[in-house]
Amino acid sequence: MLLLIACHCSLLTSTAQGFLKWQSDSIPLFRGVAVGFDLAGAAQRVLSDYGQYEVMARVNLHDQYFPIVEVGYGEAKHKDDIITGITYSTKAPYFRIGADVNLMKNKHTGNRVFGGLRYAFTSYKVDIVRQPFPDPVWLWDTSFGVRDESCYQHWVELLFGVEAKVAGPLHLGWSARYRRRIAHDDGITGKTWYVPGYGTQESTRLGYTFNVIIDI
Repeated sequence: MLLLIACHCSLLTSTAQGFLKWQSDSIPLFRGVAVGFDLAGAAQRVLSDYGQYEVMARVNLHDQYFPIVEVGYGEAKHKDDIITGITYSTKAPYFRIGADVNLMKNKHTGNRVFGGLRYAFTSYKVDIVRQPFPDPVWLWDTSFGVRDESCYQHWVELLFGVEAKVAGPLHLGWSARYRRRIAHDDGITGKTWYVPGYGTQESTRLGYTFNVIIDI
């Protein structure tokens, strides 16, 4: 009888502990929506001959899962004066969809370390023009041009990032991304210099963002 009472008390204690643990994390599944703006891409566009303006919207599920949509507008106007004298220009929207996962053990603090995955797509047109330049021997015109050449690209991104709660609904977040092209068409040019949302073709596959995020 004593053994049965002891087992019964042990079971009640375990159940109570489990219930209290569940209660301590009884946060609702839906925790709100947030919007944000990428400062890194905008600064890059201002300071160089290519870049993008990007906004994002995400849903917070239990402070752990964050389905997200990123929409941007990338543009470039690049001229290689020294080597070829070719001017390359493009501008087009791009889209990403995916999700982030909060990797922190205590996920309800507002500060987050996360991993994520994105699928991205853009459809764009390019202009590639070489200004008139006479051949040094034969003196004929060597200029050429491609106008409104249609291109597209699909790619995926793996990312790691951190996010800090600053005050109230304001958060700042940073992410590093590894990009992998999965399908593309560069038209007759063979290889476009810049792809909106992806970056320059000659650059590393690594990218980054720095977001200002507001909970709404």
